[in-house]
Amino acid sequence: MSIFVFTEKAAVLKNLFPKNVQFLSMADITKHSSQDTDISYFDVSGIAAANLKKTLAQIKKSCKNTSWGIIDTKGSIKDVAALFFEGACDYLGPSFFKKSKIDPKRLKEAILWRKSASGADAEKLIKTEQSAGFLKNKIKLPASFPGWKKMQSGKSMSFYLLYCSFQGKTEINSRLGEKAFAQTHKRFLSFLDSNLSEADGLLWMDTGKDCLFLIPPKVKSAESVVEACIRMIISAPVIALETLGLSIPANFIFALHYGSVCYKPPGKTGTVVSDAVNTVFHLGLKKAVPGRLTITSDLPDVSIPKTLQDLFISCGEYEGRTIWHTKKFSYAKPWV
Repeated sequence: MSIFVFTEKAAVLKNLFPKNVQFLSMADITKHSSQDTDISYFDVSGIAAANLKKTLAQIKKSCKNTSWGIIDTKGSIKDVAALFFEGACDYLGPSFFKKSKIDPKRLKEAILWRKSASGADAEKLIKTEQSAGFLKNKIKLPASFPGWKKMQSGKSMSFYLLYCSFQGKTEINSRLGEKAFAQTHKRFLSFLDSNLSEADGLLWMDTGKDCLFLIPPKVKSAESVVEACIRMIISAPVIALETLGLSIPANFIFALHYGSVCYKPPGKTGTVVSDAVNTVFHLGLKKAVPGRLTITSDLPDVSIPKTLQDLFISCGEYEGRTIWHTKKFSYAKPWV
């Protein structure tokens, strides 16, 4: 295994990596060539935001299907999950550099994870599905959606309902106390709100331990929320450490349902009586598992992007509905 680090600050990083690391200039990216067992890290700390996208494109082109990670000492990358969706297998952010050295075991784990995500099985997961959607129902989305600002209180309408929670809540509460858990939950809500913005997600209910987002009944919003959940699940080890500040292994629990609710603004939902709300909460609390996105057969057939349909497998029935969830992304060992 060879380790390459592309940076303009080699003197600063040399003590953090093993002795067999090869330090190169960022200008050498275009000439870079690595093998399957190698891993390359790229220091983007000194790159202007306007040039970051171009740099990442060049990194992907040079590394192809080999392992690569990002060094971001200043925390300039806001959407860390997007890096993993693009093919990264590691991220060294500001909190990492509080440690003295990088553990060689982490390098091996990153390479193993990359191989599992880019092998033949993974290629099958993302291939374009030519046949009809696997949900095969006749549920249709409404012709229009007025937008959250124009939604009338008391109006009944169908929405996507996304239940969100994270693993280890009880342990965090018992080990760190209610105050620390409340801060973690607050960071979780902020993180979700940011990652679901492209889907126009609305934080509708918050129990203090889990939450429920309403997603507009639109194809684009449905596809965006599915993609966002998968991105978050893939990069959960990094998010748990860097964003949520957790010191124990954790993953996300997502459950997606579609049904009619009587709309009321967030904070004024009270005791909303809705079969759809009950279904998604029951699903999230009792059936969904960490590290998977669970969906019901009530989703309109157009909800899941065709390129991601092979990622879902049946997991039986629950409360009279057929249930699917995503295949498990496995990590050889916890990263925290």
